[in-house]
Amino acid sequence: MTSDPLRRLGSTLAAAVLALSACSTLSGTPTPITHFAPEDVAPPYPELDKQQVAAGQELYKVQCASCHKADLSGEPDWKIPKADGTYPAPPHDSSGHTWHHPDQLLLQIIREGLDIPGTTMPTFGDKLTDAEILSIIEYLKSNRDPEQRSAQWQVTWQESR
Repeated sequence: MTSDPLRRLGSTLAAAVLALSACSTLSGTPTPITHFAPEDVAPPYPELDKQQVAAGQELYKVQCASCHKADLSGEPDWKIPKADGTYPAPPHDSSGHTWHHPDQLLLQIIREGLDIPGTTMPTFGDKLTDAEILSIIEYLKSNRDPEQRSAQWQVTWQESR
C-alpha cells in the first residue's frame, strides 16, 4: 500500500500550519488575508451527476453501510480507540472528516484500505472498480452542505494540479 497521498497530506497540513503562523505579527494580532492569487482558487465546484449519486448510494448500502451506517453516522465515539486498540468506523456525514480529504485520497483509501495502526478499513479494490468507488464518493458529496462541498472541492482541485 502506498502512502504517498498521506505523506502529501501531512506535508500540506504542516505547510498550512507554518503559513498560518506566519500570518501573525509579533504582537500576536493576525494579519488579514486580503486576496488569493487567481491560480490558487478553485473554480466553482461541479454539479453532482445524479446517476452517479444514485449508483453510489446503492453501492454504499451494500459495501459501506455495515460499518459506516446507512445514515452515514459511523460508529459511536469514533475518535476513541476500542478495547482492542482499533478505532470505530468514522462517520461520513457532516460530523466526520471525509469532506476534508481530496477525491484522490478517498479513492486510494477505499481501494487500498489504510496502512495506519489502529484502523480496520479493508481494501475494496478487489470488489469495486475505480468508477464504482468514485460513485460512492459522489454519493458522500451529495450529503454535504455547500460549505463542505466547496472546501472538499478546493482540496481536490489543489491535489489535481
